[in-house]
Amino acid sequence: MHEELFLTDQELERRSELKRLQELGINPYPAEAYEVNMHAKQVQEEFEEGKEGFEKLSMAGRIVSKRIMGKASFAQLQDSSGSIQLYFSRDEICPGEDKTLYNEVFKKLISLGDIIGIKGHAFITKTGEKTIHVTEFTLLTKILRPISFPKETEDGKVYDTLTDTETRYRMRYLDLIVHPQVRENFKKRTLLMQSMRNFLNEKDYLEVETPILQPIYGGAAARPFKTHHNTLDMTLYLRIANELYLKRLIVGGYDGVYEFSKDFRNEGMSRFHNPEFTQMELYVAYKDYNWMMDLVEEMVERVAIDVTGGTKVQVGENVIDFKRPWKRYTMYESIEEYTGIDISEMDEAQLRELCGKLEIEVDDSMGRGKLIDEIFGEKVEPLLIQPTYITDYPVEMSPLAKKHRSKEGLVERFEGICNGKEFCNAYSELNDPIDQRERFESQLELGKRGDQEAMMLDEDFLRALEFGMPPTSGLGIGIDRLSMIMSNQPTIQEVLFFPHMRPEQGAQVDGREAFKQAGVAEEWIAPVIKSGVTTVAALKSANPNKLHQDVCGINKKYKLGQKNPSKEEVESWTK
Repeated sequence: MHEELFLTDQELERRSELKRLQELGINPYPAEAYEVNMHAKQVQEEFEEGKEGFEKLSMAGRIVSKRIMGKASFAQLQDSSGSIQLYFSRDEICPGEDKTLYNEVFKKLISLGDIIGIKGHAFITKTGEKTIHVTEFTLLTKILRPISFPKETEDGKVYDTLTDTETRYRMRYLDLIVHPQVRENFKKRTLLMQSMRNFLNEKDYLEVETPILQPIYGGAAARPFKTHHNTLDMTLYLRIANELYLKRLIVGGYDGVYEFSKDFRNEGMSRFHNPEFTQMELYVAYKDYNWMMDLVEEMVERVAIDVTGGTKVQVGENVIDFKRPWKRYTMYESIEEYTGIDISEMDEAQLRELCGKLEIEVDDSMGRGKLIDEIFGEKVEPLLIQPTYITDYPVEMSPLAKKHRSKEGLVERFEGICNGKEFCNAYSELNDPIDQRERFESQLELGKRGDQEAMMLDEDFLRALEFGMPPTSGLGIGIDRLSMIMSNQPTIQEVLFFPHMRPEQGAQVDGREAFKQAGVAEEWIAPVIKSGVTTVAALKSANPNKLHQDVCGINKKYKLGQKNPSKEEVESWTK
């Protein structure tokens, strides 16, 4: 098939440039390493006229703009650190009689987005702009698809063609090229994780790894992804949490373990949810949830300082202050505070009736714990903007947490809420194997009622508890949500390099064999599809006269050199 028929005019132009470069003996994809001894940001921040160290620069990056002015030209080079202006002089680039490198290669065959290496020295223009005077340049990569970079007009308006969020997320590589400021979100995410890791390492907790493929999923209330191991002929699940494995390590004798883990939950997607997400889970022996609340305050306060430079962080219209101490409510207190209703003595039927009055949607599979969770999620959580702890949850909501030492029917658990969403969850961990078995069995009953998020019974974990797990406090922090807050981003997709997306929607195109069976000769399949007739069904309903004109026109436009089909031949395709 004629592949060029499916390329845009600009893509064809890039391939034409590529071919001409090769004819000139220029390798558009050289293998040799290119020395880089300076970056744009360093020149912008450090260079002054007369300062040493900027006389022999070697830099590399993408050309993002060009201004051709006869024998001299300006361009903008964008590298990983920022951008810098370049100045090209024809007679300096081409000191001899042959001016091809400037007149043809630079002016005509280097497109916006191409990656080049340059050598030269820094200077400051009459308008005060720091610039690199280029004495030598090398093409390092020729792009085959056009890139449209944002343009700023004299009045300060910016014209940006890459604004569709779905395109940005689907083609993150292009988003990062066109919007280098997006890279800062991910730098902050990395700083966040480094800060947290340094904090935990300073306390001598051990970073570990636990299985992603698990025979029994557990550690959270969620639907799993399911797969199959062929050699062992067994069903496995992508982990929904790593809690039960980390607790096994506490049983084994470690005093403190943590893991940055990729977890997977087969649930809905939203601006706060992605099926694949990152958590940091920490378990420390001989501690309880009160101790863990203090540790989280200390750690997140430090993260905020390391990532943003202070404890106050701008998030949307709110300024969130992570300075310790944070406000604390019990679960029941928070619901009473924001609804005026005391639910502490309500049974399942009363809670279901209350949900109806509050216009909260519920279903028959929900037990008492889920109903309370729905009330909290609808009426309280969105209103908690400043960092707040919600503590002492009903036992039905927390199958892995230790029963409260003094409050009947509750467990020792807290969640950290900020900007209207949970970002961490922690317990005084349940280490009574008999109580734990009963909790698992209660979960099994909820599963029979249709609760697809109910936990499974893990016999090996129960066996581990029977060998004795010391009093332990455990924590899970959502790295994605905390990254959203620290980088002031409204959606989780902005802090994930490659968020999950629906399949890309495109025009349906039947294969060559289908068109052959319909009677279209091999050499005319590509022109037929290029004309907009992409399926056999569309072919059978096409106007044969118009299709004949279109196919003949494509043959001429793209210089295919084929003898045009007759009207009768085209008409036979449509029958």
